[in-house]
Amino acid sequence: MQGKDKLFSQPITQLGEFKFDDQVAEVFPDMIQRSVPGYSNIISTIGHLTEQFHQPNSKLYDLGCSLGAATLAMRRAVKQENVEIVAVDNSPAMVERCQKHLDAFRGSVPVAVICEDICDIEISEASVVVLNFTLQFVAQEQRLTLLKKIYKGMKAGGILIVSEKFHFSQASIQGLISELHLDFKRANGYSELEISQKRSSLDNVLVPDTIEQHKQRFADAGFSASELWFQCFNFGSLVAIK
Repeated sequence: MQGKDKLFSQPITQLGEFKFDDQVAEVFPDMIQRSVPGYSNIISTIGHLTEQFHQPNSKLYDLGCSLGAATLAMRRAVKQENVEIVAVDNSPAMVERCQKHLDAFRGSVPVAVICEDICDIEISEASVVVLNFTLQFVAQEQRLTLLKKIYKGMKAGGILIVSEKFHFSQASIQGLISELHLDFKRANGYSELEISQKRSSLDNVLVPDTIEQHKQRFADAGFSASELWFQCFNFGSLVAIK
């Protein structure tokens, strides 16, 4: 049974940077559903895209796998032969729980769960790569390098799925859409204190890009085509095809 996210419900004197530790891992499903509009739609579509684009004799990567929601969606979608999934996260707490979730929902497709920085992982023979709300936590100066490595390790016709929180270059639009997201969180039961303290803890940890920056980075990495396929407020998901 998942825990209720009350991590920021009381005043915190020393508010440190947000970390994916045991406390966050314990309440992560509740946190993500109440904080990220459209999350369930994104997870289900990752499964649909995996079914469409995965190739025989290839690897599927879930980079920043957290508790394994995308990994499970990918595994359920595999129809081709000789396919392996590699799920990577740098949080020991997330990796431990991800492995338990995968063990609870056994499948015939092998999954390697690895605790490592995604910037250090080797990518090879990939037909599907997922960065589901992960790239925003990678240092901005390392993002293009990571995408170039992913592109180099992908098979022709492979797909990259990148879900992110977005920033908007026009201040009026940024303000409007940010307020819509805050209303979404309020409607899901978060107090003003919780919203404020979590936002402060994420400052300089989660650094969003504009949609245009994502598309330009895909092009710079070598991808032949990319497009935004889903957006709700300041959250969304893009695909890039090799």
